[in-house]
Amino acid sequence: MKKIFLLFTIGFAAITANAQKVKEADVPAAIKASFTRAHPTAKADKWEKEGNNYEVEFTENKIESSIEIGPNGQIYNTETEIAVSELPKGVTDYCSKNLPGKKIKEASKITDASGKISYEAEVEDADYIFDANGTFLEKKIEGNDKKEKDNK
Repeated sequence: MKKIFLLFTIGFAAITANAQKVKEADVPAAIKASFTRAHPTAKADKWEKEGNNYEVEFTENKIESSIEIGPNGQIYNTETEIAVSELPKGVTDYCSKNLPGKKIKEASKITDASGKISYEAEVEDADYIFDANGTFLEKKIEGNDKKEKDNK
């Protein structure tokens, strides 16, 4: 299961590396309808096209979020900003041990289409990805395809 998640994350990262900003008017109706069904009170802040998929960034109830939506309107994952204090203990323990003196700037909870949860902690110019229990999975460098994975 861990390998499936890693493959999904790698695929998502590869797609997002080639993201292109698009106007809402250029987003297909099925994609917009899927977003509206999932978040009827939210307004899209920004749309990007990532390969055949779209990502919409939005704010709902003062919480920043984004959704990746496939070409037929299927939602692949939702990323929601959370307080650093909401991260699992394993995440904060990992960062304290492996990134001494560095601070987590932002935190997110990621939910895939099957309901599987993972977490992201942004430290300096990198995103650290963890499973639902707080076990480190990989490091992604922002603006770069370079990744470091857990070799366990």
